[in-house]
Amino acid sequence: MNEPTATSRRHDNPPEGEPNATQPAANGSKQRPRSAPGGRRHQARILALQILFEVDLTNHEPREVMTRTFADQPTPPDTRRYVERLVSGTLTDQEEIDHYVLSAAPAFPVSQLPSVDRNVLRIAIYELLRQANVPPKVAINEAVELAKRFGGDNSGRFVNGVLGTVIGKIDHEKVTPGPESTFVDTLSTEERAEG
Repeated sequence: MNEPTATSRRHDNPPEGEPNATQPAANGSKQRPRSAPGGRRHQARILALQILFEVDLTNHEPREVMTRTFADQPTPPDTRRYVERLVSGTLTDQEEIDHYVLSAAPAFPVSQLPSVDRNVLRIAIYELLRQANVPPKVAINEAVELAKRFGGDNSGRFVNGVLGTVIGKIDHEKVTPGPESTFVDTLSTEERAEG
């Protein structure tokens, strides 16, 4: 793995010719400012990946790895809290998360996936399942970027494909009533807004 760190290089300037947060688009339309790459949640995901990668490969205690990671890489309190939430939530829900991976990519047993890909997927699926304040597109895009940056040549495409299937399954589960569901639970956000 290419050592993910919280102090990873940032690329704040868009490629030449592309608008940034302070420039209007070429067609004159106003764009909503985008957060700069390397934001606190992005950094939290990198640190969570670093921690989960080590725990996955070495079986070190997660709390010890987090303590050492935070000592080596000073982290703002809100970023630290998000790292802790990602790591503990991903580990707590790992069995459920791995089931989603297996159902989306049955030809690739979770235990045989490269550790980077496996843990990027786990973080993203945890966010898709448990972090309602993280839009699915953000969770997926962040995971693809982490996979491209720290994984193999095909990691970004693989992670994108798996997460595309997983989000479809999660959305289907939200609208398919279970034995304890009510009609209101089956309505999508758009249906509730309309009616």
